[in-house]
Amino acid sequence: MTEERCPFHGDEAVVRATQRWVERAVIGLNLCPFARGVEQQGRIRYRVSDADTPDKLKVDLEHELRFLQQTPPEQVDTTLLVHPDVLDDFLDYNDFLVVADRCLSELGLDGVIQIASFHPRYRFEDSGADDIENYTNRAPYPTLHLLRERSISEAVSRLQNPESIYRRNLQRMRELGIDGWDALWADDPDA
Repeated sequence: MTEERCPFHGDEAVVRATQRWVERAVIGLNLCPFARGVEQQGRIRYRVSDADTPDKLKVDLEHELRFLQQTPPEQVDTTLLVHPDVLDDFLDYNDFLVVADRCLSELGLDGVIQIASFHPRYRFEDSGADDIENYTNRAPYPTLHLLRERSISEAVSRLQNPESIYRRNLQRMRELGIDGWDALWADDPDA
């Protein structure tokens, strides 16, 4: 990739919606107990890709993976690569995760960075389309979350029972329900 090409556009509405989701759902519901500190320290990088094809998104993903690899975690610990114009269909998005994992391998970043997946129509295997459990991974736009393995390991080592996070999140979402989820965004002018 050449230095002249900037693969990202500054869609402030997309960034704001993603930040609200992080604040209200990920942190507000404590779906990820590691997110609060990183967010408060300003070490989350929000990038909005203008990719309109999977191939262009792959280029942008490679760019962000290299950036994260070369940037000290004290500056940027994690990146949310939001791509509102490509992979709107969840099955296409899910298929792209194989490409994303291949990017990690090609760049020699297996075990260094991992990719978590979020999508507006996220659906866990064997779940119904409207099951509330799916909402733990539902973001306003298709998003690839690039995380440093070392940061995850350090955060997990500080928890007494990290394996309970998944079960606790499912229980929290069942208690919240669809109406409770919708209420999180009731005062949101962009929702």
